[in-house]
Amino acid sequence: MNNFITDLKYRLSIVKFANRFGVTRAADHFNVSRSFIYKLLSRFDGTLGSLKPFSKRPMSHPNQTTPDEYDLIKNYCRRNPNTGLVILWLKLRKGGYTRSLTTLYRCLLRLGIRTNPPKKPKYKPKLYEPMTFPGERVQMDVKMVPKECLVGSLNNDEEKYYQYTCIDEYSRYRYIEIFREKSTYSSKCFLLNCIKKMPFDIKCVQTDNGLEFTNQIVHPGAGPTLFEKELKRLGIQYKRIKPYTPRHNGKVERSHGKDQLYFYNGRTFFSLTDLETQVARRMYEYNRFPMKPLGWLSPIEFLDNYNRTH
Repeated sequence: MNNFITDLKYRLSIVKFANRFGVTRAADHFNVSRSFIYKLLSRFDGTLGSLKPFSKRPMSHPNQTTPDEYDLIKNYCRRNPNTGLVILWLKLRKGGYTRSLTTLYRCLLRLGIRTNPPKKPKYKPKLYEPMTFPGERVQMDVKMVPKECLVGSLNNDEEKYYQYTCIDEYSRYRYIEIFREKSTYSSKCFLLNCIKKMPFDIKCVQTDNGLEFTNQIVHPGAGPTLFEKELKRLGIQYKRIKPYTPRHNGKVERSHGKDQLYFYNGRTFFSLTDLETQVARRMYEYNRFPMKPLGWLSPIEFLDNYNRTH
């Protein structure tokens, strides 16, 4: 800053000397060109600021995008409104455009043109409706036993085995059973076994829209399935989740994910009896494992605490 002010004062002294003794003598005295002094004299308006040097930076870049190139980009965008950035760039190159992909992106930003569709709004989950007592609502779902786990007599293309799961939303208590087929009859049998085995009354059952539970999505207006008829006979409310939204059945879906990760991966079953025995063991351990949503109590302990206080 001090050097800048000193330079301005030096220029002012040149101007004053030239006004008093002439330009030629000033050029010889200060060892500067006469054209430089004439330039200072033409700028000087009586203020020190008028003598500050002008910026030598060019007003435009010699390699900047030309108006013709901007017109070319706008024409291609108008004819190809839904084209992505890379495809647009490749088409422009065939039309004689030589700039880089990054330069094209910056030009599009300056022109206010979007090359990609706007992102979908992020899903905001709704507040979950907490259950207030055991059996108020249970979630049911079916998982196929992985083929790579089946060896020996179970390893054939004709046989498939399915894990039916029922989990209580309040206590996370879970009941699991293996079936040879996935059908409304199997679902009905599983429901009756859940009523016998689970240590509380079931008020509501929630499932997805699979054909093993309902046919209202595939065949609207069709009569109720065996599973739905049994629910009605027992006086149990039935709730189906929104199609293609498995997160609405999140508890049973996550439990199936844990089964795959901690139970099925790396495990083999030699017979149906072996499979049923190991699944029963898995269910026993799950219901006695502490969980964070339950305050680090197991489902069994959580149910015991509820029964003691109610």
